[in-house]
Amino acid sequence: MNTMYAVRAHTRGGPEQLVYEQAPRPEPGPGEVLVAVKAASITPHELTWGATWTHNPDGSGPERTPIIPSHEFSGVVAACGAGVESAAEGEAVYGLIPFTSDGAAAEYVTLPAAVVAAKPTTIDHDHTAALPLAALTAWQALVDHADLQAGQQVLVQGGAGGVGNFVVQIAAGLGARVSATASAADLEFVKGLGAEQVIDYAHDRFEDHVRDVDVVVDLVGGSTLSRSWSVLKPGGILVGIAAPPDEQEAAQHGARGVFFVVEPEQKALRSIAELVDGGRLQPVVDRVLPLAETRSGYEALETAKRRGKIVIHVAD
Repeated sequence: MNTMYAVRAHTRGGPEQLVYEQAPRPEPGPGEVLVAVKAASITPHELTWGATWTHNPDGSGPERTPIIPSHEFSGVVAACGAGVESAAEGEAVYGLIPFTSDGAAAEYVTLPAAVVAAKPTTIDHDHTAALPLAALTAWQALVDHADLQAGQQVLVQGGAGGVGNFVVQIAAGLGARVSATASAADLEFVKGLGAEQVIDYAHDRFEDHVRDVDVVVDLVGGSTLSRSWSVLKPGGILVGIAAPPDEQEAAQHGARGVFFVVEPEQKALRSIAELVDGGRLQPVVDRVLPLAETRSGYEALETAKRRGKIVIHVAD
């Protein structure tokens, strides 16, 4: 079988460029696995990233069209390239595909074996596909950058969002005391994720409700990011995901500021799967669409109010 069905864009642009069609099936190179995709999920603004369209993270260099979008997947290893020892054919796996590679809106995808991990056993492929990018972002913010410890206090700015809901759950799952901001409509939802306190950002100032925070994870940016310094304790850390924290403001408050872009990471995926299987982390899925309707999923990312990930169901 040399072909597969995939969603591709032959010209740089938005959802209007996406076409469901037959495409060449990839073959795994050395150190790679070929995965039969069961489900994929999509991310806002993904079609505007330079890395989606070129071989370089900064978007420079020649176009690599046609491209296949969607960098999160859950599936089954169909074949292994030379030198692969960390995955076996028939193993159910999930992961985050490097942003400069073709994605998972297809029946098959290849990626380095070193960045895939065994999928959680307690949830299906559709829910597993909702995990990689957002959950890895949350894990890397809290564990890799903030070195979160049990008992510490965390403030999540934007706790109901696609990444924010994972930050709340993972922080609570690791034993932190979690406060979060959200809209009035999302207060109970965020409490249900594990936040001890949820603040309606439209009617209350978070500065009036929290202080001496060890870690702030900001998914909002703008004035919310700037105001967050005032609630950090000396030596605390502000992890900016929406925008980079200002280094001068960090110094003025005796705190640290960090900004990062999520990277594929096998070890973290294994830890995330353990949280899921231990009942401490649950992906939130807004809707599930068939592969042929991927374009409408990307259109919904731009226009529709949603809670959780839009997932593409590829195969049973």
